[in-house]
Amino acid sequence: MAKKKATKPVKKKVAKKRAPAASPRKPAKLAKPTKPPKPTKPRSAPVPATPDQQLAAIDQELVVLLNRRVETFLQKVSQSESPQEALFDVQDDVKLWTMLEGVNDGPLSTVELKSVFRSVLSAGRQRVKNTRVAYLGPAYSFTHLAAINRFGESADLVPVSTIATVFEEVNRGHVHYGLVPIENSTDGRIVDTLDMFTRLPLRICGEIQLHVHHNLLARCDRSEITEIYSKPQALSQCRDWLAKNMSHARLIEVTSTSTAAQLARDKPGAAAVASQQAAVQYGIQIVAECIEDNRNNMTRFAIIGDSIAEPTEHDRTAILLQIPHKSGALSDALQVFKKCKVNLTWIESFPLRSPEIGYLFFLDFEGHMADAKIKRTLKELETMADRLEILGSYPRSEPLN
Repeated sequence: MAKKKATKPVKKKVAKKRAPAASPRKPAKLAKPTKPPKPTKPRSAPVPATPDQQLAAIDQELVVLLNRRVETFLQKVSQSESPQEALFDVQDDVKLWTMLEGVNDGPLSTVELKSVFRSVLSAGRQRVKNTRVAYLGPAYSFTHLAAINRFGESADLVPVSTIATVFEEVNRGHVHYGLVPIENSTDGRIVDTLDMFTRLPLRICGEIQLHVHHNLLARCDRSEITEIYSKPQALSQCRDWLAKNMSHARLIEVTSTSTAAQLARDKPGAAAVASQQAAVQYGIQIVAECIEDNRNNMTRFAIIGDSIAEPTEHDRTAILLQIPHKSGALSDALQVFKKCKVNLTWIESFPLRSPEIGYLFFLDFEGHMADAKIKRTLKELETMADRLEILGSYPRSEPLN
């Protein structure tokens, strides 16, 4: 019997354990196919705004910005330790004018921009305090123009008829400040102004330097002019031009250039030497422009009050000085300025009104009374003076056109 072949045991195939599979990600949704866009007509370029629309938008923006500037100014004043000083901070004005000159590319001139900003500054100040300023009038005289340049048209500008009245109005407290001419580059000192400083205890708390341009105004041709009116100083500052060009006309002195302009408007054959602003105000033609003999003709005006301006490092100090009437006394006083290295910029003398023989000197020099070298100067002068009065220290101004 044949032997059966032994069979190999069959190995069972065991499936290998697989690592647990990660959770299956959801398949991203496929974007549905979109239909191709329908062809559209090409868009036309945006229609530019008309000049009227552009102007309206700019004007609206200016209204917002100007109001914001005034609000910020009022906030600054309210937070200041000395609101009165912050109200008329000359250095703030200087910084503003410097900025305008640096960024202005036209077509407006810097002078025109300053005029705009002066009105804004004045309006802001009036929100804090109604500032009253007496000036040598009438309106549109050069003193009035200087007042507008410093205080703006929003200030309460009060015209008076004489320099003495300006001082009296300030001294009585009827106004906060006064504005008077003190010196002209052609005619020199203004005697009435310096004389009033000897009479009333007021101070100089600021200055304005204004380029003075005279014009011949008339409502007729130059050949028909028979009389020319103006104040004595204006006629003096144009004497050469008038002699060469208007020798046939009679020169008549009046109290102001504005009064002259009124006469030129109302009187046949009359002309006036006055400002361009006076011509506009009274509706008179300018027959000849800038007839002053000195093209750099400038008048310095003093702002008078009872306050002392803070130091700015660009200041003047003014004093009245009476020294013994003896040989060498004035020389000794002037040596003090050299010794203390102080630049003396102006000196005028007046005879004393009393029976005593002698002179009173008006001196103007660089520096502030709070400066160490100015203190030394004043202390030395006091030891040799019969009378020494400090009229004030104030910031030097830049000439205005």
